[in-house]
Amino acid sequence: MLSALHSTRVITPTGVIEATLIIADGKISEVLPGKVEPKGIPFESAGDKVIMPGVIDAHVHINEPGRTEWEGFETATKAAAAGGITTMVEMPLNASPVTTTAAALKLKLEAAKGKLHVNVGFYGGVTPENIDDLDALLNAGVFGIKAFLTHSGIDDFPNVTEADLRKALPILKKHDAKLLVHCELEVERTRQP
Repeated sequence: MLSALHSTRVITPTGVIEATLIIADGKISEVLPGKVEPKGIPFESAGDKVIMPGVIDAHVHINEPGRTEWEGFETATKAAAAGGITTMVEMPLNASPVTTTAAALKLKLEAAKGKLHVNVGFYGGVTPENIDDLDALLNAGVFGIKAFLTHSGIDDFPNVTEADLRKALPILKKHDAKLLVHCELEVERTRQP
């Protein structure tokens, strides 16, 4: 299905231009300079409203299920859409339960049903207690795994040690999964005279 969408302010790699976008099956197939009304396909002009690529926010904390008083899928994704964000990637630690097992991811996906106004992907987490759960969590569809080397701020998401990461890394490698690490280290400092 073809359609055409025009604006006097289309953001392109070379700057803001007046253009008509030819849309084929929901994707931009062509950018025509100026206002062009192709014959035989639906045409719409957005006037001077901006047409731009969607923004991806690759680090959000939506907090649902369990901590929706902080924020949930409905409000987070509506706000994102209002600001031009079309894709969000949700972090594993602020929901309750935290996303460290396939079962917890399933609860999060259930909580999100009917509440998403943008695309949302998910990261899982690694803690000292869930190394044996990583295979199932990665098979369930998370984009990668997040870890902390100091207290995460959430007691349900304890930090890992180097030994924990050494156990987790072969599993991540098997899945070609990314590892995100808050790499702060707490160290004792002594004052030098």
